[in-house]
Amino acid sequence: MIAPALSTRDWLVERIRTAKARVAVIGMGRVGLPFAVDAAKAGLHVTGIDRDAVRVAQLSQGSNYLRNVDDRDVIAVVSDERLHVTANMDAISECDVIVVCIPSPLDHAKTPDFGPVREVCEEITRRLRPGQLVVLENGTYPGLTNEVLLPALTASPLTLGHDYFVAIAPERADPGNARFRTGNTARIVAGVTAECGTVAGAFYELFSTSVIVIADPRVAELCKVFENTFRAVNIALVNELAMLCDRLGINVWDVIDAANTKPFGMMRFDPGPGVGGSGVPDDAHYLSWVARKHHASAHLLDAAGDVNAAMPTFVRDKVARALNGSGKAVRGSTVLLIGVAYKRNVADTFASPGLQLATALERDGARVVYHDPLLPSVAWPDGKRRVSVPLDNDTLSSADCAVIVTDHDGIDWEHVVRSSHLVVDTRNATRSVDAGRERIVLL
Repeated sequence: MIAPALSTRDWLVERIRTAKARVAVIGMGRVGLPFAVDAAKAGLHVTGIDRDAVRVAQLSQGSNYLRNVDDRDVIAVVSDERLHVTANMDAISECDVIVVCIPSPLDHAKTPDFGPVREVCEEITRRLRPGQLVVLENGTYPGLTNEVLLPALTASPLTLGHDYFVAIAPERADPGNARFRTGNTARIVAGVTAECGTVAGAFYELFSTSVIVIADPRVAELCKVFENTFRAVNIALVNELAMLCDRLGINVWDVIDAANTKPFGMMRFDPGPGVGGSGVPDDAHYLSWVARKHHASAHLLDAAGDVNAAMPTFVRDKVARALNGSGKAVRGSTVLLIGVAYKRNVADTFASPGLQLATALERDGARVVYHDPLLPSVAWPDGKRRVSVPLDNDTLSSADCAVIVTDHDGIDWEHVVRSSHLVVDTRNATRSVDAGRERIVLL
């Protein structure tokens, strides 16, 4: 019951700041589950909503399915009844804050599909009541809040900015980053109105030591997309440098190390076998799509995407040349991939360049096996599950070529080089290995 002396905005802010607000998190995937756990750890009562019955059953038992979320945290918040999970959208009406963590996937033509977000917004609208905040967490193209989220919500007879509040707060998670986490990473928050910004700012102050509230939702949306596109373009630059150095016979890592001694005008980026995950590659495509939509140039964005997408093929060719130098063909050779996660110290194969490389090598007739300490089994591109092989002497010596795809911590690279016939290193993981360098081929 809203106290007569308080406006709806002030009543909701008070509930948030005193941790009395109930929170619904729609979508318990890569963004939603970590957020739900953080909110529950902050003392809020959280209801996770997901249509995947398997996810609901797992979480209801305190079972975690994401490696970048601590199993102990999931067990704790479920056992303490601070996190409840359901497939029933009616739970929305019982919550004060509704956090939407539904992505806008890209189709084969790299065009975003807003159907899932629009559908969820319609579900929210049917249950919208006074005193609720709706926040979109997933990064997306500049305009989604105003062009997709608001049209669905304004179908409600309630008044935006008075009865209910809408904001965008794109997540800034960096899986595997031990230094920067949710609590010490500034959050960009934009309300659709000033009142919306006030409510959303109060909510995110529960999780972050720095909350920056800005006026225009499009700025927040574009900020998130730009951050990831910045990385994608710079990674493409060093990847293209690696291709050039390959032609010139120059060690690309020596070039980058030398350039990195400059104290100004330089920021280090390293080349690799490609770009994976759901953030960096997708956001560049979002920005390219919206540029074309507004008849603006996207040449650099498209070129960066092409360069990064070509890296698994470049590595395949590098492996073929390395095997040829040893008197062997790709067809019939056993290739061991060390690491198939898309990123160091992260147990996730979403858009992994390692799996793309595996497909290319198998297409050429190679027998591909993998070792990844974080991924005991992986769904291969052909749909079948493969099991990680041990990184022992037998495995290394029986492979014709070992390819370092993901340089997870804890792997003994001296052992890898010592026991292998040939090593193609796409991450410069063997930089400190002295013995057996004649067997190492760098990217």
